[in-house]
This record gives sequence, structure tokens and C-alpha cells, in this order.
Amino acid sequence: MAASDTERAQQQIDEIEALSSIYGEDWCVVDEDEKIYCIKINDCLDQPKWTLCLQVILPPGYPTAEPPIYQLNAPWLQGQDYMELANVLEEIYVQNLGESILYLWVEKIREVLIEKAQSSDPEPDIKKTSEEVDEDDGDDFLLDYQPVQEDPIKMLNYITSESQEVDEELPSIHHGNPITDRRSTFQAHLAPVVTPRQVKRVLEKLYENKKIASATHNIYAYRIYCEDKQTFLQDCEDDGETAAGGRLLHLMQILNVHNVLVVVSRWYGGILLGPDRFKHINNCARNVLVEYNYIPSVEESSKQAGKSKKIRKDNKKRPEH
Repeated sequence: MAASDTERAQQQIDEIEALSSIYGEDWCVVDEDEKIYCIKINDCLDQPKWTLCLQVILPPGYPTAEPPIYQLNAPWLQGQDYMELANVLEEIYVQNLGESILYLWVEKIREVLIEKAQSSDPEPDIKKTSEEVDEDDGDDFLLDYQPVQEDPIKMLNYITSESQEVDEELPSIHHGNPITDRRSTFQAHLAPVVTPRQVKRVLEKLYENKKIASATHNIYAYRIYCEDKQTFLQDCEDDGETAAGGRLLHLMQILNVHNVLVVVSRWYGGILLGPDRFKHINNCARNVLVEYNYIPSVEESSKQAGKSKKIRKDNKKRPEH
């Protein structure tokens, strides 16, 4: 007998509770509503050399009818290494159809990292580390909740399509409400964009603000829908906060937003936040997307769901003619 939606939901809850208990601070809830989770995995050394973030989305049919949607995030994980590890995870899924497999995935990834640490593989080259120790210099950075004025901008070293020679108009830039936790502060910035050059111009404009330019991390992601090719042009940047840009882009994909750039600035206050920092980054981004009507609020979604149920009930009550 196939598992019902209720049974699958309970299986997911049980698995998440177990993983949270097993992995503690390494387990991170990115978005509870969308069932997006992330776990940091390392090679178990006292000073880990090899680390990787596994991000998963649990679809309604998991575990009995659908596999988890996953993303592997590590600066060193590219090309052949990525494909080999992805193939291993998919093989585990096939061998355990219908079963909860996240624990098996995590431990298999850890096994691979331990093998790398014990082999002669050179250590990964990571240029910038997360959780830098600059002291926060106060609360004077909070930006006005107004679009930034279109002033002349300086060019930054940011790669865009050189074929676009037209100097496009700077889009309006909006700033979300800051979130502060243990002296670290997070603030999202949003701008509508339809070309990579507009992305470049917005980033340049933001970096003209001295406080934004001095943030410990400026994480960003954008998605642009190309009508002619019916595809998405998208990219992200961690700015030293490992895997944060990928998480932010993944959130935007799940929410199905496009033609928008979201930047989240983080000012580190001297106290490590652990996985909570990723929750704050995504919450900032989600809040500003709701505020500027790229996605409905939770209340609006609930109202829409209620209307849909009411329509279905009314349709059932109508007599046949």
C-alpha cells in the first residue's frame, strides 16, 4: 500500500528531528516552510581540511515516491569530483528506494572527505574564510528605507557581457529591514534587473556606500528570464561566506522569482552564530522579496489557499444538469 501524504510528512519530520539531534550545530534549517535544509560535513580532523555543505529540499513525495533535490557546495568541488560524488549519492538512492536516505548521504560524503584527508590530495585553496573577526563599529550603518538616487558610479572589477555597450539605466534599489543577532547584523538589498549590465551597475552603486563596502560579507544572487531562449540567466556570490550565495540562489529558484537581484550584507559582530547566520541571510532575502511583491506573504498565501478550497467545495455542491 502506497504511503499517504500524511505518512510521508510524518516520515520527513521524524528524519529531520533525528538528523538535527545527530549533527547538532552542523545541521541548519534554511527554510522550514519550503523544507530546505543544509548540513556542513567535514573530514573529522581536529582542524578539518576538507569540508562540504549538502543542501537538500524535501519534495512532498519524499521518501516513498520522490528523491530529495540536492546541491553540493564546496569551493574545491568541481568537474569530475562533483560528478563522481553526485553519481554515488544517486546510486545510494536507487539502492534504498522508498527509504529515508539523508543520513546515508551525509556519512558517504564524510567517508569521501576522510579519504581525501588521508590521501596525498593537496588541501583545498580557499582564499577567504567565513566568520571573520572584525569588530562591529556600531549601529550607524542602517540604510534609509528609500530607493538609492541615481548618481554617477565607479567601475568595479565584475564580469559581465562585454557585448552590451549601451549604458543602461540604473534600476531603483530598495533596502530591507535589518536583522541583528548577537551583534551581527544582516540587511538585504533588492533591485529589478533584466540584463547582466544592470546587475553590474547595481553592485557598483551599492559598493559606493562605505558601510556596505566594509561589510564582512556581501552575498548576492540574481535570476533573469531570457524570453527569446526561454531560459534563466542566473549566478551567485558567497563573498567568503561559504555556500551562502548558492543557498540564496536556491531559495530564489524555489520561490520562482526572476528579473531580480538580491544582495545580503552581513556585518560580523565578533560572536560566532553557527548555522543561524544562514537562516538570517535567507530570512532577510525572503522578507524583502515579500515586501516588494515578488512573492506573496504567508498571510496572502493562506488566504489564496482558503479561497481555492472554498471554490472546490462550491463546485462539489453544484448539482449536475
